[in-house]
Amino acid sequence: MSRRPLYSRSRPRPPDDPLPSAAEAEEADSEPGLRSRLGAFLGRHERPALLVGGAGIALAAVLLFSALQPEPLQLTQRDIDRAVLHTLENQPRAPSVESEAWRMIAPSLVRVQQLDEDEDGEAPSPGEGAEGEGVPRTTGLGTGVVVEEDGTILTNLHVVAGIDRIQVVFMDGTVSPAHIIGAQPEQDLAVIQAELLPDDLMPATLRSTRDLRVGDRVIAAGFPFGIGPTVTSGVVSGMRREFRSPEGERLLSNLIQFDAAANPGNSGGPLVTEDGHVVGIVTAILNPNNQRVFVGIGFAVPIETAMEAVGSNPF
Repeated sequence: MSRRPLYSRSRPRPPDDPLPSAAEAEEADSEPGLRSRLGAFLGRHERPALLVGGAGIALAAVLLFSALQPEPLQLTQRDIDRAVLHTLENQPRAPSVESEAWRMIAPSLVRVQQLDEDEDGEAPSPGEGAEGEGVPRTTGLGTGVVVEEDGTILTNLHVVAGIDRIQVVFMDGTVSPAHIIGAQPEQDLAVIQAELLPDDLMPATLRSTRDLRVGDRVIAAGFPFGIGPTVTSGVVSGMRREFRSPEGERLLSNLIQFDAAANPGNSGGPLVTEDGHVVGIVTAILNPNNQRVFVGIGFAVPIETAMEAVGSNPF
């Protein structure tokens, strides 16, 4: 059986086209194929290669930044203690309990005094005569506290008893004539009314003594010996005490005993709690030697009793 001849599909080489040399054949087989394969590889892996390159650059930057950073500060307990102490020392100092109580009561405090009369029984008018003459002189110093906006003032009866011309001086410097509008002799209390009032007059805040306890902190505010305003501090030493005046004229009862220093001139002033509320009117001091100086025992009329003299007990 005869075999069929096989024919190639390639175009026949022209007779005048010589065959390539071995080197030319190898170059023809290698260069176009390598370039095509490399292009195909890069085309398939271009994005992953960029990501890997970017990650490498970022890692290098991080390593460089870390290498340039200083060593972290190692804090010791001593460093921490110094920092805490510095902070505490430079904090604004908190006001004391006494200073806050004084701030609350100060606008309501008044100086109570009498005006002396001249030899003819008349009070001289300011400005008369030479310099220093014809000016009323003040004596009989005591203290009072404003309890109502209309200028009603509580003080002690012994401060104003027998005085024809009473004068009060408010904390802003306002000077006003005043007159007695009420009294409670059994508790040595007097109520006076000022005629001229400051524009920003502020009555005291009053507090019932129902929950006042022995040991509670209090301050006494006033003008002892004419010096003032003066603030002294202490505690409530006892409740429902009795006191008889040195002259034996009256027995005061249901008093608050306290140990904040009080002296002549404090009479009629407020006894104030640490939150600035008035719980009593300072009225007497006890001294076994009959000296008119403080030895640690003072007495105040409870504010409930004192406001009965005003006629408007808020409790």
